[in-house]
Amino acid sequence: MGLNIWPAVSPQVLTHKTTLDKTLMTELLTPNRLIVRIAAAFLILLVVMFACSLIGTERVSLKAVFAGGADEAAVNPDYEIFVRVRVPRILLGAIVGAALACSGVVFQALLRNPLADPYILGISSGAGLGAMITVVCGFNWTFFGRSPIAVFAFAGALGTVWLVWFIGRLTGKFHLTGLLLAGVVVNAFFSAVIMFLTSVARSDEVYATIFWLMGNMAEEDFLVLWMTAGCVAAGIAALFYLGPQLNALSFGEEDARSIGVNTGRTRAAAFAIAALMTAVAVSISGLIGFVGLIVPHAVRLVFGPDHRQLLPLSAVAGAIFLVAADTLARIVVAPAQLPVGVVTAIVGGPFFLLLLIRYSRRIGWSK
Repeated sequence: MGLNIWPAVSPQVLTHKTTLDKTLMTELLTPNRLIVRIAAAFLILLVVMFACSLIGTERVSLKAVFAGGADEAAVNPDYEIFVRVRVPRILLGAIVGAALACSGVVFQALLRNPLADPYILGISSGAGLGAMITVVCGFNWTFFGRSPIAVFAFAGALGTVWLVWFIGRLTGKFHLTGLLLAGVVVNAFFSAVIMFLTSVARSDEVYATIFWLMGNMAEEDFLVLWMTAGCVAAGIAALFYLGPQLNALSFGEEDARSIGVNTGRTRAAAFAIAALMTAVAVSISGLIGFVGLIVPHAVRLVFGPDHRQLLPLSAVAGAIFLVAADTLARIVVAPAQLPVGVVTAIVGGPFFLLLLIRYSRRIGWSK
């Protein structure tokens, strides 16, 4: 595509007046520095995951856990809780958090909007509509071990992305404003359909769907976790490869083309990968808001806007954030459990308002 991983952009382009943070122009990112930062962040993630695995309504003895699983004589409750309940749930939180945070980075770069998140294009409403249709129709089959809710949510999310993309392309070229407006309209329409289905569904069906719509971490089979982790890891690797192109796009369409970036192909590839990762995350966890909004901004604030490090560090930070949020959801109203989406919304809501005020002042909305 005309760019190498190092350097991401030429020094001539860096001197151009842009809206990017000055961090990108003052700090030279080297491979060694990037590796050290990713390794440190990953080490923090492992520590957080281990600590959260020890937190819960029941105390777990690591000595009993290492003693092994159940045999014919007795059941080892510590092993069962730790290995079959907490570890899968923590792994699921890390996978979903990484996917949503990485997708948030991409949508903010492509749409050039700091308020963008993985659900801004109607992905949440499409997934919710798919789940609602499943519950109302009473489907009870499985597909490769997955419930029909997960399958239809995945299909609904991808279908919505395609619909929004198609509407955005009707302008004759990739138009960011048209894409955003299409996402808003599709999201509003699908939300209305969801409310209609909710009003005609039985109470038990409504409860099950609403709990899923608020974001729900559940224990998953390790095969499903490995497959999901593989999809997300492949997506993050592909987006990292597109990091230099995303850096160039952040300067503007004309500047990106001037240094050899195929902007149309880059946008399409990054959009498709981010949408697929979001759909995968939604299908296994429900709708968890604000992760893709607040995590990229927090990482950008500390390390700068260079996508070569912003993407992997946001993935790790998103995993840390969601694992911690899900642990809090497990214990704050024990023995009951909060949907993790409630916790992320409580944390992300005030952050979003602060971000909105800051952004509106910068572009002059408050005048």
